[in-house]
Amino acid sequence: MEQVCFSHGKESGPWGSKITALADVARGRGYAVESLDYRGIDDPLARAALLEAHCAALAAPPVLVGSSMGAYVALAAAAAIDAVALFLMAPAVYVPGYDEYLPQKPRCPITIVHGWGDDIIPPESAIRFAAECKATLHILDDDHRLSANLPEVCRLFAGFLEGLERRA
Repeated sequence: MEQVCFSHGKESGPWGSKITALADVARGRGYAVESLDYRGIDDPLARAALLEAHCAALAAPPVLVGSSMGAYVALAAAAAIDAVALFLMAPAVYVPGYDEYLPQKPRCPITIVHGWGDDIIPPESAIRFAAECKATLHILDDDHRLSANLPEVCRLFAGFLEGLERRA
């Protein structure tokens, strides 16, 4: 069974409303799901190391899903674990203080969802990263949390998983 591993943002937890909704989408498509708990770990590289260690014990590389710092963590771990694909929401790329940690650009399929009204991670960062990685990019009329468009985010995630299944 294919696996989806979720990585939450800096200020949230492993089973917030966004991850719970996306996990339901993944389970509905036959995926096993896990959401790592990074609370109390502020260093993104320490979070990435935890994700890498978790994924090393899996039978096959997973699909990684992350939000904000969790998206950055998924990016940082993707190459090391040979991730199947990445679904990133409001990824914390080109953030002051994270510059030295900018991860290697993964070779797997990447979809990014970002909000035009994001006042924490500017949408320009997602646009730049998507262009550099040739990622699929969806920008919604929303803020950093993407909660006003959660049904649309779920629809995009379902389409993302469907696309992976067609490639397999």
